[in-house]
Amino acid sequence: MAELEGLEFGKSDFVLLDEVTMEQFMENLKLRFEKGRIYTYIGEVVVSVNPYRQMDIYGKDNIEAYRGRELYENPPHLYAVSDAAYKAMKRRAKDTCIVISGESGAGKTEASKYIMQYIAAITNPSQRAEVESVKNVLLKSNCVLEAFGNAKTNRNDNSSRFGKYMDINFNFNGDPTGGHINNYLLEKSRVVQQQGGERNFHSFYQLLRGGSDEMLQSFHLQNDPAVYVYTKEGAETATSNNDRSSHKAVLSALEVIGFSKEEINSVYQILATILLLGNMQFESDGESVNIVGQEVVNHISELTATEPDSVNKSLLYRTVATGGGEVIEKGHTEQDACFGRDAFAKALYERLFGWIVSRINSIIEVKDYDPVLHGKNTVIGVLDIYGFEIFDNNSFEQFCINYCNEKLQQLFIELILRQEQDEYQREGITWQHIEYFNNQIIVDLVEQAHKGIISILDEACLTVGKVTDTVCLDSMDTKLAQHPHYTSRKLSPTDKSMDFQKHFRIRHYAGDVTYSVEGFLDKNKDLLFQDFKRLMYNSANPVLKEMWPDGHLSITEVTKRPLTAATLFKNSIVALVDKLACKEPYYVRCIKPNEMKSPVLFDDARCQHQVAYLGLLENVRVRRAGFAYRQLYARFLQRYKMTCEYTWPNHLMASDREAVEAIVIQHGFQDDVAYGQTKLFVRTPRSLFTLEQERNNLIPILVTFLQKVWRGTLARARCRRMRAIYAIMGCYKRYKVKAHFWEVERRFANVRTMADYGKSLEWPTPPAALSQFHSITVMLHRRWWARQIVKNIPPSDMLEVRAKVAAMTALSGERKDWGVSRAWERDYLGNARDCPQTSASFIRISKELKNKDEYSQVLFSSFCRKFTGVSVTTGVDQMVALHTSSQDDVLLCLQRGELCPNQDRVGELVGAIVDHFTRVKKIQFPVKVCRSGLEIHMRGKPKNISVESKAGQTIADFKKSKDGFILLVPAN
Repeated sequence: MAELEGLEFGKSDFVLLDEVTMEQFMENLKLRFEKGRIYTYIGEVVVSVNPYRQMDIYGKDNIEAYRGRELYENPPHLYAVSDAAYKAMKRRAKDTCIVISGESGAGKTEASKYIMQYIAAITNPSQRAEVESVKNVLLKSNCVLEAFGNAKTNRNDNSSRFGKYMDINFNFNGDPTGGHINNYLLEKSRVVQQQGGERNFHSFYQLLRGGSDEMLQSFHLQNDPAVYVYTKEGAETATSNNDRSSHKAVLSALEVIGFSKEEINSVYQILATILLLGNMQFESDGESVNIVGQEVVNHISELTATEPDSVNKSLLYRTVATGGGEVIEKGHTEQDACFGRDAFAKALYERLFGWIVSRINSIIEVKDYDPVLHGKNTVIGVLDIYGFEIFDNNSFEQFCINYCNEKLQQLFIELILRQEQDEYQREGITWQHIEYFNNQIIVDLVEQAHKGIISILDEACLTVGKVTDTVCLDSMDTKLAQHPHYTSRKLSPTDKSMDFQKHFRIRHYAGDVTYSVEGFLDKNKDLLFQDFKRLMYNSANPVLKEMWPDGHLSITEVTKRPLTAATLFKNSIVALVDKLACKEPYYVRCIKPNEMKSPVLFDDARCQHQVAYLGLLENVRVRRAGFAYRQLYARFLQRYKMTCEYTWPNHLMASDREAVEAIVIQHGFQDDVAYGQTKLFVRTPRSLFTLEQERNNLIPILVTFLQKVWRGTLARARCRRMRAIYAIMGCYKRYKVKAHFWEVERRFANVRTMADYGKSLEWPTPPAALSQFHSITVMLHRRWWARQIVKNIPPSDMLEVRAKVAAMTALSGERKDWGVSRAWERDYLGNARDCPQTSASFIRISKELKNKDEYSQVLFSSFCRKFTGVSVTTGVDQMVALHTSSQDDVLLCLQRGELCPNQDRVGELVGAIVDHFTRVKKIQFPVKVCRSGLEIHMRGKPKNISVESKAGQTIADFKKSKDGFILLVPAN
């Protein structure tokens, strides 16, 4: 029973249905589809519903989840059945096979891809180059076979139009060493004719749309499928396939597999030949038939490396040997010529496809394998084959396909029954006979010698004279009139669903199918004139020559009539069944949920029909006829031991079987089980569901308990870890603090004897905890350093030092040159050296003002010019605006000294004023430094003065302003 899926997703195994009815089966299938669960088991059979969307269940994580696990341990999946087949092959050295069946569009091809990808992913862990090469060839072969064997149909954009069986060989290590591919019943009639809305094989469109201009030109082709008769039907048909990118992928795959450039070129030359054949037209003049236009014959001759005359002759004439050994040439009618052309085109494609398969086989087949040296060579077979088909018009192809499915269904039931019987016998359980429908009677109806439908068809094909499909139908009506599974309109006159002389009906295991006999004989004969075979055999192209080995016989040597298509197909299916019968089988049954390719639509009637003809309900009944569920004692105990007090958490009994018996007795299921040698067998699903329900009820309690214990364990571990962390952090912090102190002490040990008292020393970076302490220490050192400097300054210079400090603080570094490097005189007008002409008069006037206004000292004196309008000044800007409380400010430009014309006196003025007001008047004097202009008030009105220096001049322009601070213009 699959893990990790609740009952809201339905039952993951149809064997566990309460009642085996079509209603319950369909209800469970639909529920799982709607919940996104596309896989469901029937025992070890996987039922797969096409989701018509990308599913995130095929990645590397999913592969690892299923690798080496049992079927019941994970939700149903293709990977589970793939792993089961691989384990059986590797552990027991048993050949296995995976049979994938279902109708077109049900997802068979995709299923086979995922199976191949899984097997490739889990093998060759040592990455041996030769094994990787084999895996690459096996995977790339899918791409090539899809291109040449798949087509867009009304049911499926990538429908396989052939059956494929691939054997993968493994060595004793379980690594792939080679393989072999068998193909069955390629639908070659599609080459020359398709139904409306369908396309020819992908390869034609990939060549025309993806081939380079140079390639198409060399093949005498155009890049438009609508130009060619054989591809124009599907030229405008919408499809999800990208022909251009697919063509590149196919070319790459052919190279990886090992095809040479010459072989690849030959493959596409044959495709081009077929396309040109389809456009060939014939005309009759009443006596003979001719080809319209010699150019197409020349192109075909060039592409096939044959003579134009030989091509022309093969298309227009047929060489016949009389009874006396005479060879004559018989001209075709226009209808016969068209028939021969189409038959030739179909045969070319069929031989091409067969050659591609055989070429791949020649590359991947195991060579020189010695069991003594390398161990037993085991095999996993993967069969991707068409499912049962019932169309509105069922012809020869559907007859063959449905016969194939009858054979496979017969094998399926026999092997399932055999598996059940063998398991019961191994476990010592009494086997009960199971009633089931044995379709051997239908198989005999088709294949029985001298009496079956195939024998009747072959007999009609061998009959000399004009034998029609109607005559063949009359013969079947006569010989099969008493058969319970055969009827026709002649045998059932009242059944108007069939037409006289046209239809017959077979009652298959999956339902009644009405076949139209029209074309049966022609398709069975599969006539191809010997002239075409000799033409291709005599080609100078070695690839073409290899494809037509039967062309080496001359017309007089060809005496034996070839086997018919139906007989060849029957022989290949019989051989396939024999091959599968000797392997341990695993099945994937694919179902198409709707015809609209919708990911949400589930067509009940459509799906029920497929369930019926796949025999899934029959499979469930066979599986449930004895015991619905069986499991090894150890695994059963592991899953359900929590439901019994004697087995939880671990039992103390002598064996697992006794522990399982204790669980069964406690729940009262003694009469519903049987004990085998290694397994417990449960008869009805209800007993199992009771155990599951109790397990589901206990799991939350157990989970909560385990969570509590685990959380406590985690919390205690976290607490111990945090304590250790904090202890380490504390020790480390203390070490960092001490280390910082030691470093500071080392660097500043001799600071008192240093010339700069340690100003040039770099402080070490402090730890975060000491950042504030570090700032204080640095400040203290700076104060100490300043004190040491100040101690050496004479008292007479202190006034100047204070003024410079005040100026530096007020200017805040905004002014580049403010006279800090020179001695400040302060009273320049009173200094006879600086202003000898005015010194005496200024001293006199200042004394008068001192007596009159009683001021104590001159803070700063210097010549200046007052600006009341636009004016021009010389030199570097020395402008100063003095603001007054009456809003009648003074705009000054300081004049430089005569002896020192480069002096900047703005800084000295600011320093003197700020120092005086701050130190003496105890007033915070406002200073504002302007970058663009000065703002002043004149007679109460704001003005803005912009300053611009040009050729050593300063230009001031008045504009309105609002502020009332001292404004200084910075030096340029």
